[in-house]
Amino acid sequence: MKNTSRRDALFLAEMGIGPLWQLRHAPQAEGDVVAEAAVVEAAPEVVGPAPAFEPASAPIPAPEPAPAARVHTPLSAPPYRNPPPVEEDSAWDDSAAPEPAGPDVATMDWAGLRQAIAACKDCACGEGRKPVYGAGPRQARWLVVAGTPSAMDEQAGQPLAGDPGKLLDNMLHAVGLSRERDAYVTPLVKCRPLNAKGGDRAPTPGEIAACRPFIERELALVKASTVLTLGQVAANGLLDRALQEPLAGARGQVHRLNETPLVATLHPGELLLRGENKALAWADLCRARSLGPRD
Repeated sequence: MKNTSRRDALFLAEMGIGPLWQLRHAPQAEGDVVAEAAVVEAAPEVVGPAPAFEPASAPIPAPEPAPAARVHTPLSAPPYRNPPPVEEDSAWDDSAAPEPAGPDVATMDWAGLRQAIAACKDCACGEGRKPVYGAGPRQARWLVVAGTPSAMDEQAGQPLAGDPGKLLDNMLHAVGLSRERDAYVTPLVKCRPLNAKGGDRAPTPGEIAACRPFIERELALVKASTVLTLGQVAANGLLDRALQEPLAGARGQVHRLNETPLVATLHPGELLLRGENKALAWADLCRARSLGPRD
């Protein structure tokens, strides 16, 4: 077959068509070598589907697995002089830390107890009003507990003032006792509970719970051998009964307040309104008097 001349090769290269074959014999002249090289360089890139892969008859070894990636820390990175900040646990946050506990009421003396009552903010009952403290001998045979202070008590600065107090004095005298010598009288709730209109109201369970430690400390300091409650609020509050429970359910039996016998009776203010109930109160007083030591 006719060999491709140098002129023809250049012509085909300009048209973008390469030769489909080349001579296998050695070129006859230097010009032919140049022509062959020019054809090869000018041959266009073949664009089309890849030819099908035919595996060789000899098995091809499986490629070695690539080494696992290693975490690299640049040696040029300077070491930390200070440890990185660590997010603090909210449990150790100062804003979430509980306030330190106040003094233990159970270890207070009379002066400390009075200060604790004056500074108490455990309920809204005493906001803007002065507390009514207990009154009587520091060592007494009876701890007499009324429910809440009245307006008269708040004004006088002592529990059971006015006519209810005079009737209580007569009740104690009837069983051979006196307020000055034998009975320490105190309200269960130290501050007078008021409603939105400024009138008296019953205390809430939370207000009673806030004042309960004060009563228990008064009992321990007085070392009374008997507790006498006056009225429904005082009896139910100390006996952990519902405040709306009638007093009749607590009367007629002996209860316990921290191992001290407790007897419930009617409030002197109620007896002033219902004189026919004085016989019931007399029976309660006799029951309480029988629990303590005789003169």
